[in-house]
Amino acid sequence: MKNTLYFKFIMTYIFLGVVGILTISTLGSSMIQEKILEKTGESLYKEAISIASYQANADYTDPTDVETSYNMLKLLAEYQDSRILILNSSGEPLLDTERPFTKEPYAALKNFDPASMGTSYYQIGNFYNYFDTDMVNSMVPITKNLSLKGYVSLHMSMDEIIHRREDILLPVYIIFLILFLLSLMILGLFSFSVYRPLKKITIGAGEYASGNLEYTIPVNSDDEIGYLATTLNYMSDELNKLGEYQRKFVANVSHDFRSPLTSIKGYLEAIIDGTIPPEMQEKYLKIVIGETERLNKLTQSLLTLDKLDAHGRPIHMSDFDINKTIKNTAATFEGICRKKMITIEIHLESESLHVTADMEQIQQVLYNLIDNAIKFSRNNSVIKVETSERHGTVFVSVKDTGVGIPKNSLNKIWERFYKIDSSRGKDRKGTGLGLSIVKEIITAHHQNINVISTEGVGTEFIFTLDKTK
Repeated sequence: MKNTLYFKFIMTYIFLGVVGILTISTLGSSMIQEKILEKTGESLYKEAISIASYQANADYTDPTDVETSYNMLKLLAEYQDSRILILNSSGEPLLDTERPFTKEPYAALKNFDPASMGTSYYQIGNFYNYFDTDMVNSMVPITKNLSLKGYVSLHMSMDEIIHRREDILLPVYIIFLILFLLSLMILGLFSFSVYRPLKKITIGAGEYASGNLEYTIPVNSDDEIGYLATTLNYMSDELNKLGEYQRKFVANVSHDFRSPLTSIKGYLEAIIDGTIPPEMQEKYLKIVIGETERLNKLTQSLLTLDKLDAHGRPIHMSDFDINKTIKNTAATFEGICRKKMITIEIHLESESLHVTADMEQIQQVLYNLIDNAIKFSRNNSVIKVETSERHGTVFVSVKDTGVGIPKNSLNKIWERFYKIDSSRGKDRKGTGLGLSIVKEIITAHHQNINVISTEGVGTEFIFTLDKTK
């Protein structure tokens, strides 16, 4: 549980909440208190200046004036939640709005030094040990005709400052708590749109890792998570197809290798144990050679496909005469055509027709198509190889009058190891790889190949090449 993304997200969420509360209660509280002190000190200082200006005309030797000032200042102090003192020039308090009025001055302040206030609007302290607790203190001299008459000082308890600070912080805490609770919606949204789909994807990944490639991840959203699930589902389908292809590949290779190997083993054992008499051994040794040639052809085809799959067989583009290549390729089948009494007719667009392609690979395409045509043609038949050119594209056609291809097999002939059932009985030398090699070579050239076939009439393969500019 502790390693899940959901748990980490919750812990991060709680951590941010705790950090937010601590930040408000420490840094936020300090900043608010400092701001309140600045405003309070400035307000006290301005009020002290106003009182000092008014008190400049008061006669502190007259008890009546002193009492009048006391009553006025007491009302002002109560209104401002402050404490006001009037000091004489020696630092003796004449008035204190928090104490009962008396005609006699209070005891002088200890170590009274107005200069210690500096240039600041206010100071925090016990005002020369006059108060028992810290206060916000602001003091202004009372002067008349450039003569110092005394001082007026305004004071506010730090408890009042703290109370004001808490009054401000309380709504902040409430708003933060509301926002924190509302942000639970983000957690719910995360759980619904991210965590739950990711959990399904994780389950799917586990299924794939265990070999269950048929499992489908049930996530259908249109966001990145949905795209990831779709991609993984596609990947599993492709891997499943690849696995099926590999199983089919191994089965087909095993079958095509097992048949000639069984024949070779059987004939050689028969020769060794004398079952086949010496005068007939040459015949069966020729059969063994034919089977080894079949194995060699199958091996070469597999190697060719492996190179094409791994892109390890680069295309070496060059300009060459396709007509000459067709003539040379057709000439290699002269012997087998003579045996089957098959005629290869070559109809060319012109005496020479240059294309841009890999000559060796195109020659293999021609060889496979002509070999395929001969294999499925009847004796005493004609195979036509034609070239034509239209709009800068060269068309090459190989057409036979053989058995044709059934309609339900036309889309399968490009598959590796696919063999039409009739071909297995007719010619056991087929590997089922020739047309797949043709398809991949033409595709690698970014060209097209099509097949037109009618069962019992014949088959025509047509592929394109770029004409040399």
